[in-house]
Amino acid sequence: MTRVGLVVSLFGKQAMPTYTVPGMTKKDATSVIKTLSDRLASLIDLSLTLKHVHWNVVGEGFIAVHKMLDPQVEAVRSMVDETAERIATLGGVPKGTPGSVVETRSWDDYSLDRATVVTHLHQVEAVYSGVIEDHRKAQDSIGDTDPVSEDMLIGQLAKLEQYQWFVRAHLENAEGEIES
Repeated sequence: MTRVGLVVSLFGKQAMPTYTVPGMTKKDATSVIKTLSDRLASLIDLSLTLKHVHWNVVGEGFIAVHKMLDPQVEAVRSMVDETAERIATLGGVPKGTPGSVVETRSWDDYSLDRATVVTHLHQVEAVYSGVIEDHRKAQDSIGDTDPVSEDMLIGQLAKLEQYQWFVRAHLENAEGEIES
């Protein structure tokens, strides 16, 4: 055993917690913890990706995008903390190490380094789409089991969708179409 509250198998996979919140079974908590752990890795990855873009975006519109990204990074970092603390509340162990993020993620690493505003924003828009889609699936999967975690994810979704809209606004033409 590596930590009070959670037994970890020899392979590092989370086992059933030794405690959870009142009114929730350990089996249900295990399922919610697994779902939230995936979301935690996704949010950590998103915060690092946004900061990477902040440092590497160039060209026309640079300062607007550069300044737009910092508040998004901070908000996503808050989501990371909120999600990790919910995992701990449920009796789990939040994993935020680089290795655990790489091991958990099912998506490719962000591929751009220094690139133009438009190039980065198209890629960031796609990243947001993936995070939002997976957040919605997670929210749907835990709604009946844990409305508290569902509510947390809904709040995060509202912010993530707004940030995606901010990104899209830089790519949109007057007709409301996303330009290539």
